[in-house]
Amino acid sequence: MAGEAGAPGSILLQDAIVDANEALPGGHYLLRLTAPGIAARARPGQFVHLRCGPDLPMRRPLSILRATVHSGQIELLYKAVGVGTRQLVTRQRGEAISVLGPIGKPFSPDPGRPRVLAIGGGVGMPPMLFLAQTLRSPQPVPWQPLLLLGSEVAFPFQPRPSAMLVDGMPQGIIAALPLAEDWGIPSRLASGQGFPGCYEGHVTQLADAYLATLGADVLAQTQIAACGPTPMLRAAAAVAARYRLPAQLCLEEHMACGVGGCAGCVVELATPDGSAMARVCVDGPVFDAAAVYPELFTASA
Repeated sequence: MAGEAGAPGSILLQDAIVDANEALPGGHYLLRLTAPGIAARARPGQFVHLRCGPDLPMRRPLSILRATVHSGQIELLYKAVGVGTRQLVTRQRGEAISVLGPIGKPFSPDPGRPRVLAIGGGVGMPPMLFLAQTLRSPQPVPWQPLLLLGSEVAFPFQPRPSAMLVDGMPQGIIAALPLAEDWGIPSRLASGQGFPGCYEGHVTQLADAYLATLGADVLAQTQIAACGPTPMLRAAAAVAARYRLPAQLCLEEHMACGVGGCAGCVVELATPDGSAMARVCVDGPVFDAAAVYPELFTASA
């Protein structure tokens, strides 16, 4: 495969091999690729930039759901919503796909706050699963991740009643992500579609309801990580500001080159020296919530 060489943290160009491209509920697809170099370097919050079809020169960014070093595989969750991803649906097992990655700055949780509330909405769910799985692997820090996931269409997995108690969770909210439960990670689901066992409302409202039950000592050990559509990220930042919690947001932006050359994915950030522009692809996609939405944190100070 091309691009196997490279230092840790470098961006590789590989011809990844399709291992599976499976249709899931809600119009989602799970793409599993064999790409050993990328799998070995991938971290939660990073993404890959892939060529969806031979006739599409522009690549598409997809967040990494899972990276398995021993098998050399990465998994990507996507929806067929545009020309590129509709072509991606047609890719078959054994085909090669040009993939650039892993790209971007990953999540960097604060070890002083081991309770990580990971909030994912829609196609922003993959980085949260990757983060939670990574935190549950053997670590010097006794991390305690809690996954809260939201969707307004059918979830890409079949929810099941949780066997894991979560203190402070609203009564009757028992729907969970089976994969997370198998990993020993507690999770809860939210939707406005009336799915059984799910919180009726936005996932950030579920996060707010949960945090409202926690004492000051527990809040002092808690931080937020979130990925999803812009309105959801702003709501997650508002929740973090309300409870005076540090938060990191994984932003979703359209991008062309994906490696910082075109500056087509810039976002304005607040810095100690005033506002500055940052590229989501390489300066992010993970940023401190207080830098993205400073007005929310100023108001709560």
